[in-house]
Amino acid sequence: MRSYIIKRLLAAIPVLLGVTLLTFLISHAIPGDPAALIVGPKASKEAVEAIRIEHGLDKPLPIQYLRYMNGLLHGDLGQSIRNHRPVLRDLADFFPATLELTLASLFLCLAVGIPLGILAAVYRNRLADHITRIISVIGVSTPVFWLGLMLLLLLYRNLGWLPGSGRLDITSTAPPGITGLYTLDALLAGDLGLFWEALRHLILPAFCLSYVYLAVMTRIVRSSMIAALGQDYIITARAHGLSAGRIIFKHAFKNSLIPTITIAGLSFGELLGGAILTETIFSWPGMGKYVVDSITTLDFPAIMGFTLVASTAYVGINLCVDILYALLNPRIRY
Repeated sequence: MRSYIIKRLLAAIPVLLGVTLLTFLISHAIPGDPAALIVGPKASKEAVEAIRIEHGLDKPLPIQYLRYMNGLLHGDLGQSIRNHRPVLRDLADFFPATLELTLASLFLCLAVGIPLGILAAVYRNRLADHITRIISVIGVSTPVFWLGLMLLLLLYRNLGWLPGSGRLDITSTAPPGITGLYTLDALLAGDLGLFWEALRHLILPAFCLSYVYLAVMTRIVRSSMIAALGQDYIITARAHGLSAGRIIFKHAFKNSLIPTITIAGLSFGELLGGAILTETIFSWPGMGKYVVDSITTLDFPAIMGFTLVASTAYVGINLCVDILYALLNPRIRY
């Protein structure tokens, strides 16, 4: 098992190096001069050139990349061109909000998608299966930005049931920063009122972000459960008189966990790095909104820092999924 984990870690290194190179090239291929955006359209050429020299933008691209990699090896993601702060500090400030939104979305995926998938498999080609199929098709077909706007229009503007933006009300104070997750920090502080407020702000963006992945989770669980329920050992278990609940949850679902874990791991990675639209629509102060603001000002260090963090998390999550594979099925590690 140890050698298996080491091999997977070594295989992740070239992936991350490739991510840094591609991100660097793509971000610098965007037309425009970030130095000119910083100083404004009426600035002199000397002022623009001074900014370029200050941030190393006057150097050839290979030199800029080597300088970036040298800083990266020392834990330095560079300095934001937009606000002149270290990118690592910015990402550390915005990461907890994105993590909280991602965890809430993943919870919805698992808590709703798995039961719906099992229900659709057990009652295959019946009413429950048809309903879950409709839910899944709508989820896969609905654009995130449209769903977010419709949720805001209906539940926030027209009905007023849920807040529309931010992590807390404007008049509220954030809980003590223990983990950076407002719901958890409010619970640790014993402030149930603030916890409920943070939870209400979390519901709309979490549902909007999770709906597509919830639909995919439902279909994957359904397919894997149908395959498991058709195996010989299930027929034998039924012949021995085992209860339907024990057959479904202890035998069939347990043996269909590999595809479920796969989609859960991939969903978490995609949720973490793909919350840009959701955070922008709901003014959620996370990494997604931060990188959107950075893109509009051609803030290359911030863009590359966000991409590197998201890619590292994605690779790490896939590594954890591979390890879970090996734990659930020892044949995989061989």
